[in-house]
Amino acid sequence: MLNMAIKAARAAGAIINRAALDVEAVRVSQKQSNDFVTEVDQAAEEAIIDTLLTAYPDHGIWAEESGQTRGNPKSDHVWIIDPLDGTTNFIHGFPVYCVSIALQVKGRIEQAVVYDPTRNDLFTATRGRGAFMNERRMRVGKRLRLSECLISTGFPFRPGDNIDQYLRLMGDMMRLTAALRRPGAAALDLAYVAAGFTDGFFETGLSPWDVAAGSLLVIEAGGLVGNFSGEADFLEQRECLAGNPRIYGQMVQVLGKYSQFASVEDKMSLAQPVDASSHSGR
Repeated sequence: MLNMAIKAARAAGAIINRAALDVEAVRVSQKQSNDFVTEVDQAAEEAIIDTLLTAYPDHGIWAEESGQTRGNPKSDHVWIIDPLDGTTNFIHGFPVYCVSIALQVKGRIEQAVVYDPTRNDLFTATRGRGAFMNERRMRVGKRLRLSECLISTGFPFRPGDNIDQYLRLMGDMMRLTAALRRPGAAALDLAYVAAGFTDGFFETGLSPWDVAAGSLLVIEAGGLVGNFSGEADFLEQRECLAGNPRIYGQMVQVLGKYSQFASVEDKMSLAQPVDASSHSGR
């Protein structure tokens, strides 16, 4: 099944790369304010779904653009698909975007593929068998102190997002880490945590197709993934936090009070003044 997911991801990547040669000619529409979809997203998604359903006609599909309109809605095997994570980057010619495909079996992610077509980087994982980048084993970073870490995140961009709270949250993290980055493609952010390129990741407002594949990459590379409270049941909670086990725990201490799932007692215990003395970068 992993090989078929790789085939589907590469087919989508070929469509994306061809379109990137003349990105100004790509038709763009808005699903809502600042939330874009292009004909490339739709064509890439069709290629992925056609490839997977040709091989597994009884499987279910849960895709960003077409939802659950294809495949078998009652199947225990469901492919979770983001055909182009980082659409805003793509339409601006900013080369940070990817294809994300995960297989969920009876509610648990079992296979994962994240493919970066601009660099031809392929990130894969099978539950219990490790995570790989271009067929080389990946491990999360080994840093032990948050003050030494490079952390990636995503900014609020939809109407109704609590920007003021996110600015407070981001300010806490900026004072306690070496640096923050906002690449703009959550699936790739998670792949980079798995590869050890960054030490952690956090973002709110995410959908299952943004994090399904990347979360398994992190887990199989020895990291942890959950919501801001540190709970592992995060896939549909719109909060995602990832990192190596030591950094993950330190990030929960910072982010837990901002979690919509934290109890009042937890928020009070975590609501300590932020110590800026460990800030060591920008």
